Amino acid sequence: MEHNLLLALLALPFLGSLLAASLPANARNAEAWLSGLVMLGGLVLLAGLFPSVSNGQVIRAPVSWVPSLGLNLTFRLDGFAWLFLLLVQGIGFLVVLYARYYLSPKDPVPKFFSFLLAFAGSMTGLLLSGNIIMLVVFWEMTSLFSFLLIGYWHQSAAARDGARMALVVTGAGGFCLLAAMLLIGHVVGSYNLDRVLASASMLRGSGLYVPILILFLLGAFTKSAQMPFHFWLPNAMAAPTPVSAYLHSATMVKAGVFLLVRFSPALGNTELWFWLVAGTGMATLVLGAVVALFRHDLKGLLAYSTISHLGLITALAGIGSPGAIVAAIFHIVNHAVFKASLFMAAGIIDHESGTRDMRRLSGLMRLMPITGTLAIVAAASMAGVPLLNGFISKEMFFAEAADWHNGSILDDALPYLATFASIFSVAYSLRFIHTVFFGPPPVDLPKTPHEPPLLMRRPVELLVILCLVIGILPAASLGPYLQAAVTSVLGRDTPDYSLEIWHGFNTPFVMSLIAMGAGVLLYVLTARWLPGSPEGPPLLHRIKLQKVFDRMMLLMSWKWPRQILLRIGTERLQPQLRLLVALALGAAIWVLADAGRLVPDLTEGSFDPAFTLVWIVGAACALGAAWQAKYHRFAALVLLGGAGLATCITFAWLSAPDLALTQLLVEIVTTVLLLLGLRWLPQRRTDIAADRLMAARVRRGRDLVLAAICGGGLALVSYTVMTTAPGPSIADWFLANAYSEGGGTNTVNVILVDFRAFDTYGEITVLAIVALTVFALLRRFRPASESTGLPEQQKLQDAADHRADGRQPGDTLDNYLLIPSVIMQWMFPAIILLSAYLFFRGHDLPGGGFSAGVTLAIAFLLQYLAANVRWIEDRLRILPTRWIGIGLLIATATGAGAFLFGAPFLTAHAQYLDLPLIGKVPAATALLFDLGVYAVVVGATVLMLIALAHQSLRHSRSRDKEDS
Repeated sequence: MEHNLLLALLALPFLGSLLAASLPANARNAEAWLSGLVMLGGLVLLAGLFPSVSNGQVIRAPVSWVPSLGLNLTFRLDGFAWLFLLLVQGIGFLVVLYARYYLSPKDPVPKFFSFLLAFAGSMTGLLLSGNIIMLVVFWEMTSLFSFLLIGYWHQSAAARDGARMALVVTGAGGFCLLAAMLLIGHVVGSYNLDRVLASASMLRGSGLYVPILILFLLGAFTKSAQMPFHFWLPNAMAAPTPVSAYLHSATMVKAGVFLLVRFSPALGNTELWFWLVAGTGMATLVLGAVVALFRHDLKGLLAYSTISHLGLITALAGIGSPGAIVAAIFHIVNHAVFKASLFMAAGIIDHESGTRDMRRLSGLMRLMPITGTLAIVAAASMAGVPLLNGFISKEMFFAEAADWHNGSILDDALPYLATFASIFSVAYSLRFIHTVFFGPPPVDLPKTPHEPPLLMRRPVELLVILCLVIGILPAASLGPYLQAAVTSVLGRDTPDYSLEIWHGFNTPFVMSLIAMGAGVLLYVLTARWLPGSPEGPPLLHRIKLQKVFDRMMLLMSWKWPRQILLRIGTERLQPQLRLLVALALGAAIWVLADAGRLVPDLTEGSFDPAFTLVWIVGAACALGAAWQAKYHRFAALVLLGGAGLATCITFAWLSAPDLALTQLLVEIVTTVLLLLGLRWLPQRRTDIAADRLMAARVRRGRDLVLAAICGGGLALVSYTVMTTAPGPSIADWFLANAYSEGGGTNTVNVILVDFRAFDTYGEITVLAIVALTVFALLRRFRPASESTGLPEQQKLQDAADHRADGRQPGDTLDNYLLIPSVIMQWMFPAIILLSAYLFFRGHDLPGGGFSAGVTLAIAFLLQYLAANVRWIEDRLRILPTRWIGIGLLIATATGAGAFLFGAPFLTAHAQYLDLPLIGKVPAATALLFDLGVYAVVVGATVLMLIALAHQSLRHSRSRDKEDS
């Protein structure tokens, strides 16, 4: 039962994301309801799982992925992951409610909620991963979906730049983390998280400990915006405020500190760990606090304060004592609560006043008293005011900073640095409160400020109530959950700690009093000067790591590759391909130099004159296509079709009718698509100077020799492998087991949708990506000017038809190729039936999802050929991207359905069903997977067809503009 709940917790956000992406663009309420129910469903599942993790126990859910290769997944839930998931789901629900009112009706709402749920699923996978490699996979998924969320308003250059910067920095850190995890697995001998966490002495004593630690910390520091990688987080504030409230306070940026706390028992408790982690954390704590005071943008101030608090948590993880780990986990929760509420409050202010610039804001308490009160309480919690949740965890931090001693220089500095940073924390919190909500009434704002809709403010109210409840009743409100989290990390080393509000007049309390008093004084002294100051502390504002990043990106993405290209390469495609093919040929010759067995034994019985004639014709067509491709593209395409037909005959000759059928259908589609593409290519020049013509002939001859050697060599290797392979062939096994294991007599189709279904799943995914890429490229393609007129053949036909019926040369004809057009339109239902016939018989006879999908694509293709694009699309709503998405969803759901029966991914089941009046009918779950293949093939092919067909629409529009 717990096993299934854990898998449902992981799958729910991803399923919700797919469903959200399929809803209409104007379904704002439906999107919000769907996303909110997904988050609430996660909270319900977490509530059901808490009793099992409340005493330090761990729930494990192993999943067989590819058992034959030893690839199995393990998901685990303990108290620490449970508490973190509570933030992901709980604050996620509040963000969904907030976003419903924050986003404009003009925004692409389905995309936003789809990305948000996918990100929540990625965070869930990261927290539940029991395999450290899978943890990195989900880690990178969070970077990818955060990139999409930060760049949601892609029309904004700031959003695009911020998204790119976040992806590059956190993605690069993810690669470092992957390297660290691979080294950890090498040292420990396992990638199982439980095994790794239990191997502390082995890891610390390994000679690879230093590179492991450095690579690991690079991954954690980049994700949690630790100095010097902190610059990406303020630039990510170009994202919508709901994204900032979710990713940059409660989830994504906390992933790095989650990893530090999780792995501190295994990699911590060394002097190097203390210096690198605690040192970086303290530096980030101080830097973020100082810079935040000088920021004029509300979200900019909150971004640097987030950096500062992340540094505080990192410093606690670096100290690594049991009490420090308790304080780190407690502050993770507290910071998420008060910072999410502050980001939402800042978004409300921006939404209702039209600006986030604190130099233009003042006196909003008169106009927005409820929002102002909520923001003041949340900001006070951020400053560490007593009776609020931020005060308790900050006192814990002060206690650990004051009590920690390991004989290093940093020991004596810890309490002073902590107090210094807290002074600035009080100052920037006071600036947020005083500048925005007090003072004279605001003037010259883009909008007249007023209270937001009730439900938009409700999430802030709930979070602020949590700040008060945890601050006043910490043990009763959060005690059991914090205890479960601490126990799961520290185990037997869990200390006795107190969540009482008052611990007496001790050192931490004195540090708090000094911080609050000095912070107020600091703000009073600088309040008049701050509005006119630059966005950064004196001197430090000139140091911008963002410029260093941009410079490095420029060097790595343009200048250095450009210099290398000028020295060793060319920008022309043909020489690059020639170099690659020549290198591949050289590598093959070097590897196969001593392989004398590659000379096949051409016995008399293996020679068939008729079959040889087919291949002579096919080879002649291929050579002719290569020769004619320069100036006679149409002839080359016809000859290329001849070579494909020879391949088709070969499959049929060698008793592979399924492959022959698929080859024939693919030849039809590719030939027509290439023919449509040739329509828009520029004409080849024929007026070439004699010397250049001779050089071109020499180059083409050289390419011909290279192609002949490579092609002949590959054919030789393939033939030799097929005729001289030792022992029984794997094909014999497939032939013997196709029916008994896969429930079908068409061995080829059984291999594709059962035995090697995972390969097919990857192939249809690649096909979908290729189709989307082709569509994206052709959307920006504009044909050459000489290709925009009518084809010469159509001009001649028009002239003949005009002469025949007496029309003037400028008149439009509606009967161009009338009879073939009518025939092609009549063929549409017949081809659909043929497609269905091929699909349903595919498991036992030649056919299947791929060939049936290509057949249906031919039906659509003929309709585009028979009539103009507008006529077709007014009558047929194909929506190929939906076909692709639904096909991938069906294939994935079919594979994941095996998990419900305890079987590996894409395990198929076949049996006979006894239907009334029909009798026994063969049925296999692989048919559903084949349906997914069918839909993807149709969608991908038609999407490329539409991309080509729409060139005529663009040409028509441009011609209409010229005429007007």
